[in-house]
Amino acid sequence: MANSPRAKSHRAVERTAVAPGRFRWFSDGKRTGPTVVPCPISNLRGCIVFGPSSIPTHDTAAAGARHGSLDQAHERAEALLAEVEGCADALRRAELRREAVVLTLDLADGVARRFRGRGKDYEDLVQVGRVALLKAAHGYRCGYGYGYGSSFAAYAVPTIAGEIKRHFRDHAWMVRPPRRMQELRAELIREEDSLRQWLLRDPTQAELARSLGRPRSDVRDAHECSRAYRAISLDVSSDVGAHELVTHDPGIDDLIVDRDVLVRALEGLSDRERLIVRLRFVEERTQAEIGVVLGVSQMQVSRLLAGILSKLRNDLLELAA
Repeated sequence: MANSPRAKSHRAVERTAVAPGRFRWFSDGKRTGPTVVPCPISNLRGCIVFGPSSIPTHDTAAAGARHGSLDQAHERAEALLAEVEGCADALRRAELRREAVVLTLDLADGVARRFRGRGKDYEDLVQVGRVALLKAAHGYRCGYGYGYGSSFAAYAVPTIAGEIKRHFRDHAWMVRPPRRMQELRAELIREEDSLRQWLLRDPTQAELARSLGRPRSDVRDAHECSRAYRAISLDVSSDVGAHELVTHDPGIDDLIVDRDVLVRALEGLSDRERLIVRLRFVEERTQAEIGVVLGVSQMQVSRLLAGILSKLRNDLLELAA
């Protein structure tokens, strides 16, 4: 058994990792994979711990289909992660986690799609998301209470989103401004969107400064630091840029549902869940602001939202069937 191909594959899972900052999956041999270095399996930050022969790809994302719907795939992943907690064999635990990750690749890919068109290649975002999915599989504890249904999805989605945001913060700047200015820039973008809806025009820097309670000089500096966020090649024509910005996501058509179906799905939520939906998507409150209203932390709000959206997705699929 020790020298079997399966055992060798497990050793690869335990002992190989992609060098930090090199988020590239091994392909089918048509192009070179990433640099591989020894790395303990516990060191998950910035590295992926799959061996070359067991790397999940877009093809393996279809594994969930073999188990029926995505819900069934997620339930299977939940059962596998529950089995991990009572398993004493390290190799078996690695195998269980890997299978759970393969079954839930749609979580990482779905979160990555939210961040398309923001200056980073979608493929890179997918890789970062899948690294975060693996990290979530190692940190998840069944029944701990991560949101609706205490599911792995409710735990994984905020973890994936946080890692992708961190990737943007750390890697998407030509000249990296101070952390304080990066945070103000994100706050400024949200406030601009909110004021634009109220004023029906772009807000001035003075209006933004008053709304944020910040000096006008800070708002001006935050606008200036946005120029360092993305390098635009002078060799690329404006037509190409416009084409890239209007790339059609083939999955969007599948998400268009009848208004009546959506209303019926919302009626299936509790009063508290409907309040969260209204605050987030109608009033466009931040998660921190929703936390103040509910008396919970921002992280709890994030997990509650993930659970609500998962529940709505399932209900919409059933009602539209």
